[in-house]
Amino acid sequence: MAEIKPLRAWRYHSKFTPEIDSLTSPLFDVVSKKQREALYQNPLNSIHLSVPRGEEPAQNAATLLHEWKRDQVLHQDELPAIYVYYQHFQLAGSNKAYVRKGFLCHIKAYDWDEKILLRHENTIPDAVNDRIELLEKTLLNSSATHGLYADPDFRLEQFMDEAMLDPVYETEDYQGARDVLAIIQDARVIEQFISVLKEKQVLLADGHHRYEGSLEYRKKMMAANPHHTGNEAYNYHLMYLTNSESDDLRILPTHRLLEKLPIPKEDFLQKLEQFFVVTPKEDPFELNEVIAGKPWAFGLYLDGQAYKLRLKPEVHGMIDWETTPEVKELDLTVLHFFVFEKVLGIASEAQRNYPGLSYVRNFTECISKVDTHAAEAAFITNEVSMEQVKKVCYSGAIMPQKSTFFYPKVICGFVFSSIKEEEFARETDPGF
Repeated sequence: MAEIKPLRAWRYHSKFTPEIDSLTSPLFDVVSKKQREALYQNPLNSIHLSVPRGEEPAQNAATLLHEWKRDQVLHQDELPAIYVYYQHFQLAGSNKAYVRKGFLCHIKAYDWDEKILLRHENTIPDAVNDRIELLEKTLLNSSATHGLYADPDFRLEQFMDEAMLDPVYETEDYQGARDVLAIIQDARVIEQFISVLKEKQVLLADGHHRYEGSLEYRKKMMAANPHHTGNEAYNYHLMYLTNSESDDLRILPTHRLLEKLPIPKEDFLQKLEQFFVVTPKEDPFELNEVIAGKPWAFGLYLDGQAYKLRLKPEVHGMIDWETTPEVKELDLTVLHFFVFEKVLGIASEAQRNYPGLSYVRNFTECISKVDTHAAEAAFITNEVSMEQVKKVCYSGAIMPQKSTFFYPKVICGFVFSSIKEEEFARETDPGF
């Protein structure tokens, strides 16, 4: 099944460890414009590699990476390692403390039809192209994608807990989570990680665009290399792996904002009633509560008026998209089929890149955007469960884009992984 390898990570030089707080950054697809501009003010922040600026951003990142290596801003660890990464966090409105336990490693960039690494979401093409170009220019994974493996026996947690007794980094990130990194270089222990993953399929939780960037780059290099063996550095990708059986794995809802309705508001509300029970609500800030736990239920905030939408069960069978029963059962499939396609007239494929359609995790932000006329309509959703993610992945189908928000997000800046041949860790390295 899944082949993983330790890596010789590039990390900030030890002299920068006391200021690691100021060097980390959010992932490219969640960093806000305001956060981005603030981070750019620090010339050594990791955002210059993960979300580069300028007319030729990918080339700028490659040039900067060369300078940072030359000037010892970054250095490469001598031995291949597994990098243990814990995130301590709480959820809004709760005092429960969570610890998501995982580790960073290289994993082979498997094609989807190999059924070893399974996806659950569609991607947005422009974002994939951006990631491919950045990888081609830098040959660097500046941030890890997030994968899930199922191990009900929790065989690796004992090794990770032991490594965490001597962490190398500890910081509080932009989400309020406490991020801690530790290193395992013991070859015998690393073999345990490799052995457990050999039995597993991996579900891609987060980072579909970055993973597809690695996948497309691998295909390009394979086509250009008549002596391809499968062991070249370009075959591998940086991934953060966590155990899907843990209770500390949280998925938050991702709401939809529509900048402008393509049909008049009155027509929109009238057409909704063909498929939904539409109930006006007094307070928009209660929308997430009135739909909580109810299947095929959504909040709608439109022009200062809140509504609860509940699909009429008898119309559910109208969903004629070519997908599996597991996907048809999802709330977001119902939303995208009945609201976006049937009512608004936006075809399935067009939804992936529809102008003015955005995806927002913060409920309050959705209400604010409509109140300030930055958007005309907000669609409030329930979260997808881990069980639903598994069912969809194992069915071989995919969810609508931006269906899940695994929380907290991995941060950039702790570990960078190179796919340059001369910098890539191999089994022939000392200890392997």
